[in-house]
Amino acid sequence: MEIKQLQKQAIKVISRNSKRDGIKLSNDYLLLKLTEEVGEFVQSYLLHYRRCRPAKYLSPKISKREMAKELSDVFGLVAGIAEIQKIDLEEAFIKKWITNEWIKK
Repeated sequence: MEIKQLQKQAIKVISRNSKRDGIKLSNDYLLLKLTEEVGEFVQSYLLHYRRCRPAKYLSPKISKREMAKELSDVFGLVAGIAEIQKIDLEEAFIKKWITNEWIKK
């Protein structure tokens, strides 16, 4: 699946979930939700690398899966925000990260 398709799918999922939860879909909600998901990813990262209380330790396999799940939430929110803002995320990524076209010289 291409990134453009992922963006469209992501916003469908976000819209469905916000309706299910009775939350109005807005730019502010998306930004706050992204921040929440980044926090959850950081928490899973800390667990995976055992930078937490030993009582919270998980097996490496389970902690890696949890980290992947949280990172996919971050990616999904980023893709959804890009779709709402009508940003071609693939094009932006290429111009900023790959070709450096958007980097001031």
